Order: sequence, then structure tokens, then C-alpha cells
Amino acid sequence: MEAAHHVDLTGIAVVVLGALGLGFALEKLKQPAIVGYIVAGVVLGPAGLALVKAREGIEVLAELGVLLLLFIIGMELSLRSFLRIWKIAVSTTLVQITASTGIMLGLTQFSDVPWQLAVLLGFVVALSSTAVAIKILDGIGELRTKVGQITVGVLIAQDIAVVPMMLTVSALGGDGFDMAQIPVMVGSVIFLGGLIFYGSRDKKIPLPFAEQVSNNKELAPLAGIAFCFGCSAIAGLVGLSAAYGAFIAGLIIGSSNARHSMLDAVLPIQSVLMMVFFLSIGLLIDVRFMFQNIGMVLVLFLLVTVFKTILNVGFLRLVGQAWPTAFVAGVSMAQIGEFSFLLSVVGMQSGVLDEEGRRLIVSVTVLSLALSPLWMFTARRLQTLTNYGVTELRDLIRLVYGPETQALAHAIERASSRSQRTLRAAALEFRRRRQRKLDAPPGLNIQRLKEDIETKSDGKKDGTDRDKKDA
Repeated sequence: MEAAHHVDLTGIAVVVLGALGLGFALEKLKQPAIVGYIVAGVVLGPAGLALVKAREGIEVLAELGVLLLLFIIGMELSLRSFLRIWKIAVSTTLVQITASTGIMLGLTQFSDVPWQLAVLLGFVVALSSTAVAIKILDGIGELRTKVGQITVGVLIAQDIAVVPMMLTVSALGGDGFDMAQIPVMVGSVIFLGGLIFYGSRDKKIPLPFAEQVSNNKELAPLAGIAFCFGCSAIAGLVGLSAAYGAFIAGLIIGSSNARHSMLDAVLPIQSVLMMVFFLSIGLLIDVRFMFQNIGMVLVLFLLVTVFKTILNVGFLRLVGQAWPTAFVAGVSMAQIGEFSFLLSVVGMQSGVLDEEGRRLIVSVTVLSLALSPLWMFTARRLQTLTNYGVTELRDLIRLVYGPETQALAHAIERASSRSQRTLRAAALEFRRRRQRKLDAPPGLNIQRLKEDIETKSDGKKDGTDRDKKDA
């Protein structure tokens, strides 16, 4: 038992170090570190080198990461800033959810997919990744501009919408929609709305022992996490999702007098929490299933990415946003979000989603998160080329990745030239050595000649010494 436990800890340590290394490498390439965390989970987890094999423990780790991630988001949420653009943010989110769910329900007319599963898939497609979108906007210098404000506002609205989505998916399990869940759902949404309204008016929620705990550097992080888990447990006892309780806990602390001190205490572990969550997604992905269904995964990825881009950009233009603002904001939200993974977990627990469906959602989500920066890069270059009048498909394909292709070709050419020079130098040296051997007298043994010379030299030296001694 001790040996197995030691091996598990060793595997986890290696996986964490791998995540750190790949995250650092992706940051150097100006890509989100979370992509490196996902890749580390895929390579070092059960689907790869299998340094961590227990999927049950991985799932617990993933759910723990979800709770802590929602807790941090709730605590960092600036309700006053959100209310400045809440109309655009809420309307865009409602359109995303309605359009995605409507299309999925329409597809049930041509397939045997249950309508409950179609609703879940609509929710999954509607959500975008807060972490990836913010990193993309920060990388292109748009996070502090109007583009960033609108995008972050929509992402916050989506994060808030996750809570009623989870409650809806949970209620859809079993034989159908449980009418007894309606009062619980309505009450939770009203409580959430009231908390947001109260916090946006700059009124502080008094917390017991807030001053004593917030001034203690050792107890503050522990108190924050304990409050998160406590609210999660209470939410579970009243029939709500534990993630809802974690989000409410973050909002309460964010609206209290202890917000700044508690946020400073918890923020140092935020990067660890992000790593835990995205690493767990990579650990749970089934690479064999992904390759066996690679056609379906790629088609769904392209359909979702193109659909969300057109929907986001089109609606933002419809509500009066300028074309550049609508384009960059819409493309930055074109991926499937990390909370889609949370919805798939809730769907599994409620019986709406089966194991194969969960694997498909995780595969498309991971691919979407990993390739989102590349999609933004491609879309922005396409926009630039079309603005300069390049409209032919062949020219667009050739020019979009032209600089990188040329740089790669030059790098390969330089490496090939160095290899050729090295090879020629080695061949010339080989020829010189061979020529020296051919020019030596026949039958001449170089090693034997060397030994004879040394023997004669020793003999001559001995004789000289004896002469000196006799003299």
C-alpha cells in the first residue's frame, strides 16, 4: 500500500512539473499557459505515459478545481463595472444561449438525440472561455480598450448564466423535468440577482470574524477556502449544485469589507487552481476515442467555431458596435469554455449525458481551447487581407500563413546548409585520413614502428646513463 501511494505521489509530482514546463513554454510563445496545462495532462496522464492512472481521483481533482475556479471568479467580479455595460452583455449572452439551444433542438428533428441532451449541448456551445479570451485580448493589447470591456462583460454574464444552466441540467435528469425543482431554481436565481444588485450599490456585507481572519496571513487563505467549501456543502444540502454555492461564496466575500485582504490572500494560489482545473481536463481526455472519432471531432470543432464567430460578430454589429470592435470581440469568444466541462459533469450525474457523449464534449472542448489563439490569429489576418482587397480563396490561404511559412522554409534551408557543410567537412577529413594510410610504405605497421622507436630511445637513454655513472 505504501509503495503504491509513493508511486502515485511521484506521478502527480512529475505531472505538475510537466504542466509548469509546458505552461512556461507556451507563455514564451505568447500563448495561454492553460494550453500547456491541458497538453501536459494529455501527455502524462492515462491517455499518454500514464504517470497518473486513477481516473476516479482525477475526476475529484477536476471538480475541486471547478469549485475553486468559480470561487475566484465570484470574488474578483467587479459588479459596478459590469452594470455599466450590462445591457450589451446580458443581451449578447441571451442570444448566444437561445441560438445555440435552438439549433441543437432543431437537429433533434433529424436525429434520435433526446431533447434533454440537445438542451445540454446548446448550453455547452453557448459558453466561452473566460481565461482564454482574456489572455488573447491581453496578448493583442485590447484588454483595456472598449473591445476588452465588452468581451469581459459578456464573459461575466456567461459565468453568471452557468448557475441556472447547471440547475436546469440537473432538473432535466431522470424521466423528465422535475417540477419540484422550479421553486428551487427560481429562488436561487432571485437570490443571485439580489446579491448582485446589493453588491453593485457599493454596500458591504458584514462577515463575522472578518477583521481577525483577514489580518492573519496564515488563516486568511484557509478561511477563504473553508468558506467556499462550506457554501458548496450548504448548496448541495438544499438540492442545488455545489458549484453554485462556490460562486455565491465568492460574490459574498467580494461584496464584503474583507474583499481586498481576502483577495490578496487567495490570489497567490489562483495560478495553482487554474493549473489544477485545466490539467485535470487534459488528464481526463481519451486520446484513443478522439482519434477513433477524429472526423466528427474536427467537424464539430469547425462548426462550433465558425457558428460562434458569425453569431457574436453579427449580433454586436446589430446592437451598434463598430466593425473592428465587433470583429475582435466576437472572434475572441469563439471557443467553447471551460465551464462546458462542468456542464458535462453535471449532465453525467443527472443521467442526461452518457460516457461517450462526455468524451465527445471533452474532446471538442480541449481542441477548441487549444486552437483558439490560432483562430484569432487567422481571423485577424483574414480581416487585414480583405481590407486590402484580397478576396480570392487561393491568395488568402497563401498569404495568411505566408510569413510563418517563409520563416520556416528559411530555417529549414539554413539547417540543411549547415548539415551539408558539416557532411562535406567530415567527408574531406575521411578522405585525408584514408590518403595518409595509402601513402604509407607497404607492410609498414605504424604501431609497431612507434614501439620500436620508443624501445630504441629507452635503450639509448639507458646507455647514456650508464656512461655517466661509469665516468
